[in-house]
Order: sequence, then C-alpha cells, then structure tokens
Amino acid sequence: MIICVVGPTGVGKTKLSIMLAKKYNGIIINADACQIYKELNIGTAKITEEEKEGIEHFLFDIKNPKESYSVADYQRDLRELLKKYNDRNIIIVGGTGLYVKAGLYNYQFQSLKNNDYSQYSNEELLKMVKKINPNSQIDINNRRRLENFLNRDDFTLVKPDLLYKVKFIGLTTERDNLYAKIDNRVDKMVKDGLFAEVETLYKKYGKTRILNSAIGYKEIIQYIEGEISKEEAVQLIKKNSRHYAKRQYTWFNNQMEVKWFKTDYNNFTNTFNEVLEYLNDVSI
Repeated sequence: MIICVVGPTGVGKTKLSIMLAKKYNGIIINADACQIYKELNIGTAKITEEEKEGIEHFLFDIKNPKESYSVADYQRDLRELLKKYNDRNIIIVGGTGLYVKAGLYNYQFQSLKNNDYSQYSNEELLKMVKKINPNSQIDINNRRRLENFLNRDDFTLVKPDLLYKVKFIGLTTERDNLYAKIDNRVDKMVKDGLFAEVETLYKKYGKTRILNSAIGYKEIIQYIEGEISKEEAVQLIKKNSRHYAKRQYTWFNNQMEVKWFKTDYNNFTNTFNEVLEYLNDVSI
C-alpha cells in the first residue's frame, strides 16, 4: 500500500511517517524539495540518521546544492521507486505539493515558450497569472514559476487522474498554534547553528538556485550580503515560513482528497491511533 503524509510545515509529518513505517514495515520516500539536497540539514529540519530508526529512506541527500533538480526529475525518480518496491508498504512524506501531484497523478509537463518577462516586476507577473487562473497559488516571490506559467503553450486546466492507490493523510492544527510552533522552530534552528550552516554553504557553493530560494537560507544570504540585519533575517524566516505553511495547507486542501487529522502535540500517540483507525476502516 501507499500512504502519503502531507500538510504544512511543523505539524509532525516526519514523526508520523516513522511510526507508520514501523507499524507497516514500510519504507519512506521524501517529498520535500529542499531535503533532496545534501548539507541543507538544519534549515530543512531534515531527519537525522538516529531519527530514522533503521528504516530505509529514499530521495534524501541525492544532490549537492550546485546541482539542479526539477519536478520532472522527481516524477521520474519517485515512479521508479514505486515500481521497484511495489511489493513493499510505502510512506511518502513531505510538504512540496507539486512533487506529490507530479509523481502520483497523470501530471503532464507542458512545453514552454521562451518569452522574455525581464521588464516586468513580480507583482505584474502575478497579475498576469491571475488573469489566466484566478485560483493560482503561485508565490509572488517565485519568479521562475510565474514566468514558466506564463510561458506555457496551453492554459487549459485539466485535473490529472491519480495513477496509484494512495491514501492521503494530512496533519493540521489551529493557525495560531501552528504559527507559534513555526516561530519556536526557527528559534531552535538558529540556536542549533543555522547561520553557521548557511555561511558554510555560501562560501562553498556561492548563491546557487536552491540556496537563493529555500526559506531559511535565502534570508540569511541577504544578511551575509549586508542587505538586512541578523534580527531582520530571523524575523523574515519566521514570516516566510508562516506564509509558506498557509500556502501548503491551501494547496493540499484544494488539489487532492486528503483526510485531515489534528495534531495532538501533547500526546502524538492519539493522532497516530486516529490515523490507524482510519486506515483500518478504508480499503487501500
């Protein structure tokens, strides 16, 4: 069986994936775009070897920060793993919605035109996108996705079909609680050495695409380059993380049939048991 654990950052997806893998003797496949990369550890809250508890994990640490890795690459790699381990129980976990959709659905990549949008601001590009698709969730700061959207040959919005028998499990919590968890998580990352991690990567690789786009890294690079203060970088990481969490929830809630469970932070076993009860009651 295939179980896909999704939801916004900071709700316990990694913890649930480990518990499910132990329960069903399964393997875990990453669906987080930043955890694909080696050496991006603290800022991505990447699972440690100790936390893996001996469970096989795939699509973590497969690229260095200078290498490119696209949604199409993920689609190919995920489907190869699903084919190779089709006799195993598989838990896919992560918050990158487009990775999940591209890998599990009949998601077709459209050919792109090569129009030049360099004269437009991000705000202008987003307005153009919204004229075509008012429900678009593309982040205003993700210029590459805005331009790619506008360069598509065909703007027909087709809902792709699910290619596999999958149960989507979503974890959530109240907004105020989630935002508080995110703020505390960022403070812990800083305490654990996030600034030193980013400075090391910046010296080693320069301002690569992933370092200049990943939350927690791009803000500290702004600090390194003297654009903002350290305190401003920390507050910006928190702000961007909260906005990203909101977009993640919206994406999963609108794009796929997710069964949502509220995270019990005081006793996570309660959440796990609710998920198990649901999985036992449905046909997978």
